[in-house]
Amino acid sequence: MAVSTQAAPGTPKGFKKVLRSLDMTLFTVCAILVMDTLAPSAAIGPSSISWWLITLVLFFIPYGLITAELGTTYPEQGGLYVWIKNAFGEKWAARTTWLYWINVALWMPSVYILFAGMFSQLFFPEMGLWMQIGIGIVMTWITVWIGTITLETGKWIPNIGAIFKAVIMIVIGVGAFFYAKANGVANDLSFKAILPEWGAGLAFLPVIVYNFMGFELMSGASGEMKNPGKDIPRAIITSGALIAVFYILGTVGILMALPLDQLGLVSGIVDTLKILLGGTPLGNAVVVVLGVAALYTFLANMVTWTIGANRTAAEAAKEHEMPDIFGREHPIKKTPVGAFVLTGIVSTVVIILYGFMAGNAEDLFWTLFAFSSMIFLMPYLALFPAFLKLRHDDPNAIRPYRVPGGKPVAITLAVICELFIIQAVVLFVWVPGQPMDWAFAGPVIIGVLITLVVGEIMISVSKKKKLK
Repeated sequence: MAVSTQAAPGTPKGFKKVLRSLDMTLFTVCAILVMDTLAPSAAIGPSSISWWLITLVLFFIPYGLITAELGTTYPEQGGLYVWIKNAFGEKWAARTTWLYWINVALWMPSVYILFAGMFSQLFFPEMGLWMQIGIGIVMTWITVWIGTITLETGKWIPNIGAIFKAVIMIVIGVGAFFYAKANGVANDLSFKAILPEWGAGLAFLPVIVYNFMGFELMSGASGEMKNPGKDIPRAIITSGALIAVFYILGTVGILMALPLDQLGLVSGIVDTLKILLGGTPLGNAVVVVLGVAALYTFLANMVTWTIGANRTAAEAAKEHEMPDIFGREHPIKKTPVGAFVLTGIVSTVVIILYGFMAGNAEDLFWTLFAFSSMIFLMPYLALFPAFLKLRHDDPNAIRPYRVPGGKPVAITLAVICELFIIQAVVLFVWVPGQPMDWAFAGPVIIGVLITLVVGEIMISVSKKKKLK
C-alpha cells in the first residue's frame, strides 16, 4: 500500500496551535498518572513494587520510545488513527479508533463512581449507591461541556490536574516515611516481600500496565501543537520520568501506611491520607483539601482522555470511516462536539445499567473498570505491529526521532510490548491458577463482545455511505 513519506503533512485548516512543550508534558502526566487506579495497583501487595519496576523497564520505556517515533514521523491530527491507517488501511484504523473512543466513554463511569465514593467518604458517609450514580452522571456532562470549549482554555484543566496529582503523590510518599519512622510499617516491605510473586494479586497486575498507557494521546491533537517534531520526544521523556517516580512513590506510601487487608479500591487514597495526616483539626482539614484536589484530578483525567480520544474519532469521521456525527465540530471553536455528546450519552447509559448489577460502589467500580480496560487495551494490539510495518513499508519517511538500536532492537521492543498488552487483557478476567469467576467475568466478556459487534456494524454502515 502507498504510505505517506512526508514528515509533516499540511496542518489541518482551522486549528489554532496552542500546545507548547510544557503543556504537552503536563497533559501527558495528567493522562497517564491516574489516581483512581493507585489503590488497585497497591492491592497487589508489597510485590507491586517490583512489578512496577519490571513493567517500567520492559514496557513503559520501550512504549514511550515507539510512540515518540510514530508521533514525530506522522504528526497529523488524529494520532493513533493515522498510524494504524498508514500501516493497515482504513478498516483497521476505524476499528482501532472505535475501541479507543468507546473505552473512554465506558471508563468514565468507573472514574466518576470512584469520584462519588470519595466525595461520600469525605462529606456524606451515608450516601447511597444511586445518589453516587447521580453524581457520576452530573460529572460526566460537566466533562462534556469542558470538552466543547476551546483547547486553548480547556488545556488548563489537565495542566492544573497534573500539578495536583504530583502534590498528592509526594504527600503520600514522603508522609509515609515520616509515619513509618514513628509508627512502623503497615506491611512487610523487606527485599524478600517485594519480589514478584504469582497469586491472587495478579488480578490487579494488568492495572499497572494500564496505568502506564497514554503516551500517544497527545498526538490526537498534533494539529494544535506548535512544534510536534521537537516537543513530542521531549514531553515523553520528561513526563515518563515524572510518572514513574510518582507511581512508585505513591504505591510505597500506601503500603507503608495502610495494612493490605484494610486497603479498599475506592477508599484507599483517603484512608491513607487520614492515617498520615489526620488526628488533629489541622490534619483533618489538610485531608479534606487533598481529598478535594484528588476529586479534581479525576475530572482532569477524564477531560484529558476525552480531548485526545474525541479528536481522534473526529478525524476518522471526516474520512467517513466512522459515522459523520463523530466529526461534527463547533463552527468557531473547532472542538468535536458530536463525539463529546456521544461520549456523555454512552457513559450515562452504562453507569445506570451497571448500577442495577452491582451490590456496592466498589463492585461497580471494578466491574466497569475491568470492562472498559479490556477494550482500552485492544487498540494497542495494533499499535506495535503498526510501528514495525511502517518501519518496513515507509523506510524513507523523515524520522525526527528514531528508536535507537536498528531493526533488531525495534522488533524486540515491539514484541515485548505486545506480550505485555496480551497478558494484561487476559489477567483482567482470569488469573492463572485460580478458577474462573464467571459471575464477574461473564458480564465483562459479554460487554466486550457487544462493543466489538456494535463497532463492526457502525464501521460497515460508514463504509457503505462512503462508497455512495
